[in-house]
Amino acid sequence: MIDFLHRLSASELSTLAAALHSGRLAPPFSDVSVRRYCGESVAPAVSAGFDALAADGMLPRHIASLVEAVQTARTAQPREIDLVELVRTGPEAIGATSRDTGVVVRELFSSATTEVLVVGFAVYQGREVFRRLAERVSEIPKLRVRLCLDVRRPHGDATPASELVWKFATRFRSAEWPGADLPDLYYDPRSLDVSQEKRSSLHAKCVVVDRRVALVTSANFTEAAHLRNIEVGALIRSTRISQEIVGYFQTLIDQKLLAPIHTQSQDAGEVE
Repeated sequence: MIDFLHRLSASELSTLAAALHSGRLAPPFSDVSVRRYCGESVAPAVSAGFDALAADGMLPRHIASLVEAVQTARTAQPREIDLVELVRTGPEAIGATSRDTGVVVRELFSSATTEVLVVGFAVYQGREVFRRLAERVSEIPKLRVRLCLDVRRPHGDATPASELVWKFATRFRSAEWPGADLPDLYYDPRSLDVSQEKRSSLHAKCVVVDRRVALVTSANFTEAAHLRNIEVGALIRSTRISQEIVGYFQTLIDQKLLAPIHTQSQDAGEVE
């Protein structure tokens, strides 16, 4: 009856419990009200689960205590041993035993079977960097690939945000992605704010494959970063860490803090 609680992240459990205790979240538990405190993808199960518990006579404070108990039990469980490997790019140094970024990224793409999340600040020479991933998509049509990328407004440029998004999508489709089947693309709309003071950057750089292994790195998705620059990263074989990274970006997408980049036409590039 509480299986739905095990689909939630630690932060979502904590936020839901606090909302229940404060009275901000109360019966009837609609999808709309629940979505304020957890990801859109799990909100229907949470609202249905909470309604079922309330129908059995549980008050919001009792449900909050149950949510907190699940969170506590999860924390008390022995944590899996996280296997971490150093990944680097740069000049060969005596005694250096870590592997190159480009090699590790290709291996990750080759191993993907269900889903790949790529988060990157800069993408250039993408046809080479993403070649193995595009091949994998052709080999496994059901492979889900999401790219969260930084779309930049040039300094002093007042071009409408929708046009900048369209130009980015056009360049990515024609110059950066080597395959026929395009991945799902997302960006941070704040990065295109006309005000320099309000503008942000999607500066994170990571790859997560099948929610089981994650590469967190300083390297952009460029040929130089993967082959020549001095870059350092960590390859983390941990389902817990991998799921938390994917969960974070999924929450940003669910809450529309990251917006989709459409790749079909200029009209489709409008900022939503």
